[in-house]
Amino acid sequence: MPDLAPVQRALLSVSDKTGLVDLGRALAAQGVELLSTGGTAKALRDAGLKVRDVAEVTGFPEMMDGRVKTLHPVVHGGLLALRDNKDHVAAMEEHGIGGIDLVVVNLYPFEETVAKGAEYAEVIENIDIGGPAMIRSAAKNHGFVTVVVDTEDYGAVIEELDAHGGQTTYALRQRLAQTAYARTAAYDTAVSTWMAGQVDATPRRRTFGGTLAQTLRYGENPHQQAAFYTDGSNRPGVATASQHQGKELSYNNINDTDAAFELVSEFASSDGPVCAIIKHANPCGVARGKTLTEAYSRAFDCDRTSAFGGIIALNQPLDGETAEAISGIFTEVVIAPGADADAIEVFSKKKNLRLLTTDGLADPATAQLAARQVSGGWLVQDKDVGRITRDDLKVVTKRTPSELELSDMLFAWTVAKHVKSNAIIYVKDGATVGVGAGQMSRVDSTRIAARKAQDMADVMGLPAPLTQGSVVASDAFFPFADGLITAAEAGATALIQPGGSMRDEEVIQAADEAGLAMVFTGMRHFRH
Repeated sequence: MPDLAPVQRALLSVSDKTGLVDLGRALAAQGVELLSTGGTAKALRDAGLKVRDVAEVTGFPEMMDGRVKTLHPVVHGGLLALRDNKDHVAAMEEHGIGGIDLVVVNLYPFEETVAKGAEYAEVIENIDIGGPAMIRSAAKNHGFVTVVVDTEDYGAVIEELDAHGGQTTYALRQRLAQTAYARTAAYDTAVSTWMAGQVDATPRRRTFGGTLAQTLRYGENPHQQAAFYTDGSNRPGVATASQHQGKELSYNNINDTDAAFELVSEFASSDGPVCAIIKHANPCGVARGKTLTEAYSRAFDCDRTSAFGGIIALNQPLDGETAEAISGIFTEVVIAPGADADAIEVFSKKKNLRLLTTDGLADPATAQLAARQVSGGWLVQDKDVGRITRDDLKVVTKRTPSELELSDMLFAWTVAKHVKSNAIIYVKDGATVGVGAGQMSRVDSTRIAARKAQDMADVMGLPAPLTQGSVVASDAFFPFADGLITAAEAGATALIQPGGSMRDEEVIQAADEAGLAMVFTGMRHFRH
């Protein structure tokens, strides 16, 4: 196959018309014959370019509402023919097939149609058939044919045509072919994933697709390569946020910011200000407040040491006063559903701080898939969207929790959902006062959280740690009474846990003996 392949005839059929006219003019300037269909042909003609309809070439009109127009041997023969194979050339001459040297196709907007919540029939109509077929044919024959599926690649093609007298290099064609197959794979992934949801099935085959959003400096560690891909959904969060300042986000920044925003999105803006501070994907402080500033201050007081260099998420638009408070320590990222001019002005003096704003909060009830690679395969599950209300709670102790304890229990339970197992959360008056995360033993998590609360009491000059009079949430059941006893020794007065241990009665008895109130949720929140 040649290094340089001439482009004498191009077929253009695009849904996204961005850059189309400029590309058409550049091709026409090189003497390239333009073939097209439908709206693409009209856009080119409206720009004064000469275009030949595909229907004229195939001898068949577009039919069945445009479902059949490029699925024809004259098109695919022109794409697949090997120019250096005499039998292929003879077949082209015998059947009047002209070569097609460049294919520019971007597909029906299937992902966008799904994202906007369209009805089933409309989604089906936005499954492209002819486009992927042409892309795959052209990509297979990249030894001779150039295929373009992304508007971002128009410039590279134009540059090569200008530099090489209307020809493209094999290196470019090969790269574009890889991009083309990745695009059709991602497209088919989107279709198959949506269809699986429609039939409520566990598919025999599962694929994942994404579009490169950012090549990262490195991964979790400097020796690891990494990149960030988006899935095409419009879910508010780190992938769709606007960055107002600061250098590019790192791998760890993106991971932690996602964790922070997903947590804070559990609390509706209308229910009052909430702030979450995240470090290494675990919350080191989460709190409510009458104002955002108060919410931040109370979250910060849970673990001032760990908050340094952390990620801050807010459930309401950032204001100047809160921005001033946050500026008191080094913070990597702040993410919120908006920011006023005062806040942006305050942060403009912090060049290393990244400010991200989103179009609202993420819906914590939206079904999504969570995937994790293991050796030889993937573990795939529904995202944990489990939530409970007061009506779901079962009081199992002699003492019934107070209204304040119930409110704090539900707050602690919501936070526990976002803490690595084994997770123990102490909460008092709508603020975390101790967090134990990721320990191999649940009692160790209970002790660590209490110890950190004592450390903060020492730092703040308090007469006693804030765990005195707190409630405790455990993401899974207490297998023994020791964890509960440790929480009681730290000053906890009430506990919320899933229940379901073979030793539940022993744990309930220990709670009664300590005068604690305890409720069971019947749901656990493991997060590994």
